[in-house]
Amino acid sequence: MFRSKYAYFTRSFKAACGQLTKTLKQTIRMIDIWRKQFILSDSDQPTRIHDIRPTEANYEALDPKTFEAIEAEALFHTIDQTKTETGRLALYRSIARPAQDAQVLQQKQVAVREIESNPQLYDALANFAGKVSAGEKSLKHLLYGEFSGGLATEEPSDRSDKLEFGGYGYRQYQDGTQFAVDLVEKAGKLPRPQSAYLRTLLDAIHDFGQSRLFALMKGPVYSTGGKFKTKKEKSSFDLYSRFRPSLFKIMPTLIFFATGYGILFFIETLMPQLGASYIGYGILALTVPVFPVVLLAMGVSDRDAIIYPLRKQFRESPELAKAVEALGLLDELLSFVRYGQSYAGDKVLPEILDEKQHRLTVSQARNPLLIKNIPDYVPNDIHLDPAGRVLIITGPNSGGKTAYCKTIAQIQLLGQIGCYIPATQGQLVPAEHIYYQVPDPGQLSAAMGRFGHELQRTREIFFNATPRSLVVLDELSEGTTFEEKMTISEYILKGFHKLGASTLLVTHNHELCELLQKDGIGRYLQVEFMPQGPTHRLIAGISKVSHADRVASAIGFSRKDVEAHLERQIETNQS
Repeated sequence: MFRSKYAYFTRSFKAACGQLTKTLKQTIRMIDIWRKQFILSDSDQPTRIHDIRPTEANYEALDPKTFEAIEAEALFHTIDQTKTETGRLALYRSIARPAQDAQVLQQKQVAVREIESNPQLYDALANFAGKVSAGEKSLKHLLYGEFSGGLATEEPSDRSDKLEFGGYGYRQYQDGTQFAVDLVEKAGKLPRPQSAYLRTLLDAIHDFGQSRLFALMKGPVYSTGGKFKTKKEKSSFDLYSRFRPSLFKIMPTLIFFATGYGILFFIETLMPQLGASYIGYGILALTVPVFPVVLLAMGVSDRDAIIYPLRKQFRESPELAKAVEALGLLDELLSFVRYGQSYAGDKVLPEILDEKQHRLTVSQARNPLLIKNIPDYVPNDIHLDPAGRVLIITGPNSGGKTAYCKTIAQIQLLGQIGCYIPATQGQLVPAEHIYYQVPDPGQLSAAMGRFGHELQRTREIFFNATPRSLVVLDELSEGTTFEEKMTISEYILKGFHKLGASTLLVTHNHELCELLQKDGIGRYLQVEFMPQGPTHRLIAGISKVSHADRVASAIGFSRKDVEAHLERQIETNQS
């Protein structure tokens, strides 16, 4: 009996330790939800969308050419249902620079499911985001505004590069710090969620509320010589004066007028024999126009010695940046839920796999952009897995090849930001890189021509791709002879196959397909055509028919159209 109790106790203890270890690991992992750079800028300019967009010198999973090719900007506008500016920037950043950590994405999906399945939590979070969004701009104005002085405090000027205000920043200081206070206080009233991702976001706001910086923003602030103390830090013996964010200060005003009255009293009392009362009243009268000058001088002093130094501390605070980031990430999750609720068709949060090679398998996938205008959009399955890591698509133009490839890239991107995908089922491994190569005539140079330019782009993709990359190639080795095209395309495709990246090739070159097929490389799809035209469904096989005459006829440029035009020209000339 003793042994059985001991064994039971041992098992229970081990189970508890295992659960504790798992919880600790999850908590540690949650640190990774924070990006290297917060949305709240620590410079003198706020973060804008063009600061987030990929550039040739600064990109992550999406390079700028792929960003344009897969219509990532349009995808952002399709799913964007955020209510805050920070949430909008957070969502745009997710699209432009998608996360690559599978475990973080898994936790993000758990949070989306919790919000969707819990109407009370959804309403609480939505109300919270809606209420604090009203004061969101005030923090931006405080942190990045330029205060030109004077008595006016009008709205910022129309200049796009700077936020300029009249006044000395008092109103912006009051409103901006009040936003931070409201953010913490309203977040403290939210129900405690179950998912670790949501708890981490709310904890970030709570932690900011416990920080010294929050105490400064909540006030009062005591200052002297460029140093600041909170009410808790200030002792009774400190010679710190309390900062009051207002141009009209009671004590300085009383001192000013008391000084003027003292001068008058001194002149009338001690110098009556000189008849200097008129002089005294004259001096007192001069204090009226001098008083506004004194006020403006105090405003300059407050702005330069208190407001500007304080807001520099605010901008550089990681606690404030993380709290604002948490608001944006909460709003991003709400946007995903709203997008899912607004979409009438099949949708799913794909299963996120933590594997060393890229994988994407989706059932009944639809293009996220086209389904808005094509209700009867024909779905297709996606299979990019170890058995078919290289996928080659053939078929005539206007059959749906490009739409299928963009669907793959866009669904990968939606899944990789934690959002719903238009499909019935899905699995994916987050891609380290997503590359999409398309002909780019605008970038041709006389030195290389089309062939050299496209080959350079393919080279760039190949040498940067990894086994966890998704690569889409729209034709290969155009602009050279058929023999050279066959040779170059073959070794490139075999190179991607050995590399292990998920690779799609769109081509009309069925001879290349047959050559690779003999070596057991690739999975092959072709556009399905019926007598009346393409069905936009992709089926297994290799297309050897171009349907070029059908396309030419559809646009009025077939052989018959050319011959008829020439006959009409001859008849016109003869007449």
